[in-house]
Amino acid sequence: MKGKDILSITDLEPETISVLLTDALELKGGRQRRIPEGKVLALLFEKPSLRTRVSFEVAMMGIGGSSLYLSPAEVGLGKREPVADVARVLERYVDVIAARTFSHQSIEELGNHCSIPVINALSDLEHPCQAMADILTIIEKKGDINGIKIAYLGDGNNVASSLMLASAMLGADFTAASPDGYQVKAEIMSQAEQYAWQSGSSINCTQDAGSAVVGADVLYTDVWTSMGQEEEARVRRDVFFPYQLNSELLCNAPESVIVMHPLPAHRGEEITAEVIESPHSVVFDQAENRLHVARALLLYLLGGLGVYSDA
Repeated sequence: MKGKDILSITDLEPETISVLLTDALELKGGRQRRIPEGKVLALLFEKPSLRTRVSFEVAMMGIGGSSLYLSPAEVGLGKREPVADVARVLERYVDVIAARTFSHQSIEELGNHCSIPVINALSDLEHPCQAMADILTIIEKKGDINGIKIAYLGDGNNVASSLMLASAMLGADFTAASPDGYQVKAEIMSQAEQYAWQSGSSINCTQDAGSAVVGADVLYTDVWTSMGQEEEARVRRDVFFPYQLNSELLCNAPESVIVMHPLPAHRGEEITAEVIESPHSVVFDQAENRLHVARALLLYLLGGLGVYSDA
């Protein structure tokens, strides 16, 4: 690991990601490890969540630790008190922080003022835990990640950014189909292209959803309007409608394609009910894998004890 924090997927070396994903698969298969007794995780959330909160709480409990949830009303991150002060208080109480914030700057401030590990559990720039669960799911379903062709349809948001970076780091070809003005940020693209050059993969951007899905092993989409963008919802529905993952688009992909979505899904918007409930869909396996990735990350950061043993 480059440092104590996981604020971006790039805070992990490609080799480390591979090791963590192998660990996650071992844990999912029934292997068990424990952390030193008494370790505590703080879940510092500005945004509500189902999968992120439950996966981290269950993961921490399953490896012998405990967790506490800090809601927006309880902390008021950056409003009730400065982010730096929150960091310097929490580091005296707990052993690791998983933060889910609106601004990536808040995540960075936590990391800069904290002596304990900080995990980005979602910011407006990246979602590294989701990307790792996504890659784990692809490996499970396709046997490998190297050489896999991933087509992402829709908003070039935090999920798209982390998945693009992770794909490039691990050798998967990644195509993002997004309308003009809604592409993955240029700095993320540039970083991904450098990783792709090193791994031998490719990064492509297009405004044509139909061409993006041809030959894809994985079709991926996410909500068109994220939390904090509600005022843009009507405009975004019009702009993104050509990128809806529906049966017509699915027919242009190979029969073996898998469909992914990080959830929550808005059926009838970014994806149709027919597609998300189809045999191609692996979205609930993907959701489950958030738990196994959380366990692997926490063990890595907190020093899991002993060797793997059969459950």
